Parts: sequence; C-alpha cells; structure tokens
Amino acid sequence: MPTFPAAILQSFAEALFGSARVPAEDASRVARSLVEANLAGHDSHGLIRIPQYMEAIIDGRLRPGAPFTVVKETAALMVVDGGWGLGQVQAHRLLDRLIPRAQGLGLAAGTLKNCGHIGRLGEYAEHAAAQRMALIATVNGHGFGRGVAPPGGVDSRIGTNPLCLGAPTRGEPIILDIGTSVCAEGKVRVCFNKGQAAPEGWLLDAQGRPTTDPGVLYKEPRGSIRPLGGAQAYKGFGVGLLLDMFAGGLSGAKCSTPGHPNLVANAVLFIVLDIDQFAGAEHFVREVSALAEAVRSCPRAEGVPEILLPGDPERRETARRRQHGIPLDDGTWAQLLQLAQKLNVTIPA
Repeated sequence: MPTFPAAILQSFAEALFGSARVPAEDASRVARSLVEANLAGHDSHGLIRIPQYMEAIIDGRLRPGAPFTVVKETAALMVVDGGWGLGQVQAHRLLDRLIPRAQGLGLAAGTLKNCGHIGRLGEYAEHAAAQRMALIATVNGHGFGRGVAPPGGVDSRIGTNPLCLGAPTRGEPIILDIGTSVCAEGKVRVCFNKGQAAPEGWLLDAQGRPTTDPGVLYKEPRGSIRPLGGAQAYKGFGVGLLLDMFAGGLSGAKCSTPGHPNLVANAVLFIVLDIDQFAGAEHFVREVSALAEAVRSCPRAEGVPEILLPGDPERRETARRRQHGIPLDDGTWAQLLQLAQKLNVTIPA
C-alpha cells in the first residue's frame, strides 16, 4: 500500500485530468476535492474516483469545460444546467453564487442537473461555514438508483442519497455528512479494490440475504446496501427516498429509475442560510457553541476516552495524513498506474 504526500497526489491527479484536456483550473479544482477527501479519511470519495471520472470523460458522458447555464432564477433561487461538466466545478460555481444571495436575502436555494459526481458534500458545508453560512445539501444519482433496496425488497430502488448539514461555531464548524444507507457505495468499492470482505451489516445479496462480499454491488446478479436504521431501516430509507425526490424533482433531473444507466452524475440541491439574518449571528454562534461544548463534556461511559462531534474525525485524520501521508490501497493504485501508463502521465515515485 503506497503512501504519498498530498501535494504529490494533487499534481498527479491534475496531470491525469490534464491529459484528457480538462482545463487547468478545473483539473485543479477536482484534484483538490479528491485529495482533500482522502486527507479527511473518506477514501470512498478520493482518488479512487479518478478512473470513473476519466472513463466518463473519454466516452463523452462528461464534458470538461462545459458551460454553467442558469435555466431559471429569482432573487433567492437558481435552477442550473451543468451541461455535463465536472461535478465539483459546477457545484462550487453554484455555491459561490448562492452565498451572496443568502447574504442579501437571508437564504438562497439552488439546484443543479446534468453534472458529474460532485464528491464529498462536507467540503461544501465547510466552505459555507467559513463564510458564516449554514448549509443543507443533498444529491441523488441523476436517475441511477442502484444501491439501496427498500426494507423487505431485493432490488435497489434508490441511491445512497446523502444528507449534509453544516453550521459555524466559535471554533471549528459542525459538519454532518452522512449517507442514508449504512455506508457509502464508495466505501464498498474500497473493500472491493482491497480484496477484503465488507463489514457485517452493510450488504444484502440479490436474494436479500446478508453478505460480506463487496462484489455483490459490481457483479450480476446485483445486491444492495442496507438502509440506515438497523431494525428500523424504514427511517433511513424514508429519508433517502424524500431526498431523492427533492434532488431530482426540484432540479429537473430524474429521480432514481430502475434500469437507468450510471452516468457518474449527481442532481444537486443546496440551501444556504445566513445566520445573521435570522436571530442574529451572535445568538446563533453563542447557542450552538454552548450546545457543542455541553455534548463534548457529557459524562462518558467506562473506556470511552472522549466524545467527538460531527467533523472532528475528519479534521483529526486530515492533520494525521498531512503529517504522515495519504495511503492508497493496492487495487486503487494499480488502476491509477494503468491509467497513467495509458495516458503517458508521469507516475510519482
């Protein structure tokens, strides 16, 4: 399992995208998003995605340099067509336009269709929180819903449809970024690339039986990821279902549809809230910071060293990997090597 400094992987990823004629600024944006996901410990949204993105670019599903087209807008609303551009590029363009609107009006919402996979939602919440904004965000798979079967079902009907909520505090922001399934599909892909079994409780096979074989998501007959909620999985599936409906229905993209092809794409919904224009930034920050501290200081069960809040694990892993490097599993590294050799891109030592 090779390990690299973040800067080396950033340059390598930029070179791979550049070889496919991705504009330099866009290549840098996507590469930074993927490397930061690896830094945060979310390898499911890191460089493991490059082969998927590159395949979609090469076969024309994604179009580097695509325009950002506003289909409809009001003072507080934007409906955007991403022209099948790279997801991180178009999603940050949307967020960067919504934040000034929210600063003027108190809140702003925007949707995005026809764009690639936008990566880890937490990065957008972090960006908003740095500007004293709260963010509510979700995506679906732009019609591709292979991933999660309804409780009692044996065939997938929706994706892992994440929910991201971010809030600024006096210190580090609170960033919740979760799938509405037990795990993200990318975490199963990491197990598959490593040749390792998935943890118990993650997966069901095509007959609806529990399995630890990650290949059930990538080989026929396909299995599924369990909804969040354990014995009450209807809760996770219900949240994922409504998020799918919001992302597809509000953006003009498709909701999850059986048999729809994997476009390596997302339909996006962002809602930005200016905390200062509700009860005031001073009140918001004081109250949420006090609550965060109350949770951290909760009496702990025996053997529990500390209580962490959403966003803490990512910040700690980022600091550790910046110091010690980013590990890439052998399966992912082999795919990147093969891609680099094919595209005549220099391989980092």
